[in-house]
Amino acid sequence: MSAQELEEWLKGEASQGSGWSKDDGSGESIGHESGRKIIEILKKNPKKDPENYDEDDIPHMRKVVSYCKRHLAQEETAKKDPDSKSAKSLKNWGHDPAKT
Repeated sequence: MSAQELEEWLKGEASQGSGWSKDDGSGESIGHESGRKIIEILKKNPKKDPENYDEDDIPHMRKVVSYCKRHLAQEETAKKDPDSKSAKSLKNWGHDPAKT
């Protein structure tokens, strides 16, 4: 997903109802927080130049790739049903299963 697509998705109500809640009492899910970090990374380095990532970006990008890879391997629901919690959770992490 592009930064703009992800930003629009995270503003919507559908993005709020999936994933594990953070332990800080905010009610925000871990994936939703991750999505905000992804937007930040994409906006500051739109050309995806490896030299322009900072030391906090790489570990988060690895976490995102790992989550999406694991989630897609375990469950086909996300690809079949765009309204499933799995699909919504993946979108929070910046991956739209309908596009693959």
